Amino acid sequence: MRKKWIALVPLAMVGIVIFMAIGGEVVLHLWNWLLPTLFGWRQITFWQAMGLLALCRILFGGVSGRGFHRSNYRRRMLGRWERMTPEEREKFRQGMRSRCGGFGAPTSGTKESA
Repeated sequence: MRKKWIALVPLAMVGIVIFMAIGGEVVLHLWNWLLPTLFGWRQITFWQAMGLLALCRILFGGVSGRGFHRSNYRRRMLGRWERMTPEEREKFRQGMRSRCGGFGAPTSGTKESA
């Protein structure tokens, strides 16, 4: 078992480097193909593309790695939903409809009174 992990670590590191290089190249070519002609911006280098990729990951993807906190939240909410009685679920739906401006309202054609 331990030998398997020892063999996987270098392979994982090489895979990460290859993935980052491909991502940087994709960003580089897309940027240099689109933005200079559309907006008149300068072309960028590979390292600038890598920096842009890292910046986007920080700003839009977070730094937690795999989004664990999001999936954990979804799992907790699903557990709470399953423990609710049908009356509690309907009360929750009504509360959400009143807060979200009718989002998720029934589509039966009749309007519910709030």
